[in-house]
Amino acid sequence: MALRRPSDTRAESDERRPHPPARTWQAAPMATWGPEQDMALRRAAMAWLTVRTNDGLDSIHSEELRDFEFEGRNVPLMDAQRGIRKPAVLDAALSIRTVYQPEGATRPYEDSQGPDGFIRYKWRGDDGDHPENRALRAAMERGLPLIWFFGVGPGRYQPIFPVFFIAEEPQQHQFVVAHEQTLGLTRPDSPVEEHVLRYVLRETRQRVHQPVFRATVMRAYNTQCAVCALRHGQLLDAAHIVADSHDRGIASVRNGLALCKIHHAAFDANILGIRPDLVVQIRADLLEEIDGPMLEHGLKARHNQRLMVLPRARSEYPDPALLEIEFDRFRQVG
Repeated sequence: MALRRPSDTRAESDERRPHPPARTWQAAPMATWGPEQDMALRRAAMAWLTVRTNDGLDSIHSEELRDFEFEGRNVPLMDAQRGIRKPAVLDAALSIRTVYQPEGATRPYEDSQGPDGFIRYKWRGDDGDHPENRALRAAMERGLPLIWFFGVGPGRYQPIFPVFFIAEEPQQHQFVVAHEQTLGLTRPDSPVEEHVLRYVLRETRQRVHQPVFRATVMRAYNTQCAVCALRHGQLLDAAHIVADSHDRGIASVRNGLALCKIHHAAFDANILGIRPDLVVQIRADLLEEIDGPMLEHGLKARHNQRLMVLPRARSEYPDPALLEIEFDRFRQVG
């Protein structure tokens, strides 16, 4: 899973005062909080995100991340210009970010999954002593939980939490990231037993890849079913066109469809197929069957109809080659 770090930018001013004041005042440095207050802030931030994202079902806009408050103090959860967020009151990083990358764009940072199943998060630059890398290292050494914001569209992020840095690989300029469910299973520098590796891969897919995939697909389809345009997010799934167990079953928006639970189940069961030209087909025996209104209006009425909802960007349309693979399976069953 290749991911990208946002570019670090700084606003620089060339303004000069022609007559500088005789006395320059400097604000006193803000004291950092102790461990208890630090942990209380992290717990409060994660509880706030749980509510704001409908228990992780929805993504969140970067503007909303400025609204979080703790003990009467505004504490933005994401830095507007940096990928690593360390509030002045903390001595360790609070959150990390991977920005959205459109399909086919180059990725200057290659965060990826290692052979042990754990994801790697790249340093900021190549200087291990950079303040932001020190902030990440401090979080690792103290075993602190972090929030990982994955970009799923322009300005939209899927928060994954809590995650932990469990090791550092200085030669590769990266940290090793684990979700809470995989903590303590193995060390990145030790052999990984096959059953442990399977578990780590499964948990990483369920806790990280799938929520990001869902949020990306829901954003692309405006939280509507592609087949029937149903808008209720709690009744929608992000369906893979080609299963993630397939060689080409990557977690990409072009391998995804937003489908209501009925049409997702019908798609997986080869009751409903989608041709590469984006036209819905219903299995022949179902077209002859007489049943209630769901079969009549929810399935049979969609036969030979074009998908009702598609992404605005053609670059995010379903991949015709992947639709062809799945439609071949539909034809064989039918």
